[in-house]
Amino acid sequence: MSAPHVATSQLHSHSAPSTAAANPSSAGLSSHAGLDSAQLLNGQKAVTIVHNGTPYRLQATKLGKLILTK
Repeated sequence: MSAPHVATSQLHSHSAPSTAAANPSSAGLSSHAGLDSAQLLNGQKAVTIVHNGTPYRLQATKLGKLILTK
């Protein structure tokens, strides 16, 4: 049996580009246009991400997985 799929929120905006989009290295973006989880978590086990006004909790597990909950 496969692991359950966890829906994730994209951190991209379809509005005017931000300075982070103009300078990927300043926002922790790699050449793959993704955000490194270590920079997002900033040494913490969990962070809150607000997407479209709704808070989500992003948590790192002991096994190195990520869990995103509403």
